Amino acid sequence: MTDYNNRTPDWVKNAVFYQIFPDRFAWSSRVNKPGLFEKWDSLPTIYGFKGGDLMGVYEKLDYLEDLGINAIYLNPIFQSASNHRYHTHDYYLVDPLLGGNDAFKTLLNAAHDRGIRIVLDGVFNHASRGFFPFNHILENGQDSPYIDWFKVHGFPLNAYQGKPNYDCWWNLPALPKFNTENPIVRRYIMDIARYWIDQGIDGWRLDVPFEIKTAGFWEEFRDVVKTANPDAYIVGEIPSEAQEWLNSGDKFDAVMNYQLSHAAVSFFGGDTVNHKLAEGMMGLDNPQPMDAQAFARRTSKLLEIYPHEFAYAQLNLLDSHDMPRFLSLMNGSVAKLKLAYNFVLTYPGAPCIYYGDEIGLDGGRDPLCRKSFTWRQEDWNVELRDAIKEAITIRHAIPALRTGSYEPIYAQDGVLAYLRRDELDTVLVILNNANAAVKLNLATHDAFEDGAELQDQLSAKHVQVEQQQITDLTVPPMGAMIFA
Repeated sequence: MTDYNNRTPDWVKNAVFYQIFPDRFAWSSRVNKPGLFEKWDSLPTIYGFKGGDLMGVYEKLDYLEDLGINAIYLNPIFQSASNHRYHTHDYYLVDPLLGGNDAFKTLLNAAHDRGIRIVLDGVFNHASRGFFPFNHILENGQDSPYIDWFKVHGFPLNAYQGKPNYDCWWNLPALPKFNTENPIVRRYIMDIARYWIDQGIDGWRLDVPFEIKTAGFWEEFRDVVKTANPDAYIVGEIPSEAQEWLNSGDKFDAVMNYQLSHAAVSFFGGDTVNHKLAEGMMGLDNPQPMDAQAFARRTSKLLEIYPHEFAYAQLNLLDSHDMPRFLSLMNGSVAKLKLAYNFVLTYPGAPCIYYGDEIGLDGGRDPLCRKSFTWRQEDWNVELRDAIKEAITIRHAIPALRTGSYEPIYAQDGVLAYLRRDELDTVLVILNNANAAVKLNLATHDAFEDGAELQDQLSAKHVQVEQQQITDLTVPPMGAMIFA
């Protein structure tokens, strides 16, 4: 058994991620643009490009560092003919529209200088019609030496008209599936994985990895990546519970925790969720109202179904490029969004902020969940950004909020209280997901010594523990308190 199995990178457990969709985050004049783009502030379209680039990200590192971000997950950056770049043309070439390989190297080096990690999106289930081996088959038919890189069922290829006669993702002809049973294809993908780790990236987020059925594929992928860098992070896009991907300790370090996202929508949204937007979210059931008791049970279970090492490396998100914005799912309630981030930032795992959530960016289903970030500060919800920044600061300041236990001690109606504790500190988090203030008498059990005075890290409020309880505590409506 290799020493990189059954363990996950320690840095991940202490990370706060920021997910960036490169075409929509920031535009830099340092990148030569070949032509016109859609207006930056116009609504996004399926095929349109806004012109965001990696030098734009580089120029906004001050902003990200000030927010408290120490890890970035970038949606695909390799050359592609789509704004989302899940149609890869060349896995060794960063898209020229993003500034090319030089821009990425500039960003990577500058991020590392600030202690910020970079994780790339790996799209290894399928390529594109513009990918050279597939294009070779388009030009040469069954005489192409690349014929076995894909599963082709007839000629000529119906790559633009008619039903595709080759395996492709979701029957989309633009996305031909790799034949990963072919050892040459496997070697090609493993070489890509190794190459970018050697270039200095800090890990891979894997797109639809459940689509690759080849036995041993992801175990080999882990060997390749972890041999190159044992501290590289491997996180899979698995919307369901992921025991088969994590519990053996030899595939991924984590998954994108859409199970947590789903529970958060159910609890914080309650009976006000926008079900028109939520229906079919990530292929999961339509979220149903969840009270604090059910949320406490679910959030505890999501830590128990995986080995501790892997549970504490989960990528915890409220939303992403593949689902409606959390703010829109909450029908525009900034209070619910803020409260949900107070939860994610005090829960085990690596919290991930989808770009723009912190300033109040909204958006429905794709492509509306991929709006451009506005850099006009008068358009920001500054109070929301300040609140999320404060919660990030508190998380960074108290190790127990990152790697301590998670112990719900009170859950009733819309109020949830839980302890986060390690050998040094004990933190009490209280969330009130109700529109009215709640007065609590809260038993703290053995968490604090009698006479202990606790301060709310989000306000000037102090409380005292007497006879293992806190009495007459008023929790504000839609409010959070973090006592330490």
